[in-house]
Amino acid sequence: MPAKLSTDIIRLIDGRNFAHLATLLPDGSPHSAPVWIGREGDRLFIATDDNSVKGRNTQRDPRVAVSLVDLDDPYSEAQIRGRVIERRRDSNFKYIDAVSRKYVGKPWPYREDVPVALIIEPDHVHYSKQPFEHEKAA
Repeated sequence: MPAKLSTDIIRLIDGRNFAHLATLLPDGSPHSAPVWIGREGDRLFIATDDNSVKGRNTQRDPRVAVSLVDLDDPYSEAQIRGRVIERRRDSNFKYIDAVSRKYVGKPWPYREDVPVALIIEPDHVHYSKQPFEHEKAA
């Protein structure tokens, strides 16, 4: 059964916070990569090249885990497990442009290769906020 995202998790996803996507390699070992992330309702999306490691891994095994940490408050974090339920060819660059605008303020500059949007349906979500203050380096 799909999990509903809390307002705290939505805030992390909708912000300019980087996520880490964990997928499974052919031998079963984990592969983790930093990614830009977007949201459609309670589903997540990550735009990538279909032939990337994460693209190939999720074709073979759709199970994924995503973690996010608030860039302004790294003691606020989310952990999400789910499955890639759909792969959308992003011919009009809708998904990659959306996250590119969110993270860098302009459309994705590379138009040679058509990305794919991995649509992720969460089945387990967890948010936590630790009562610590992050000290910035002097």
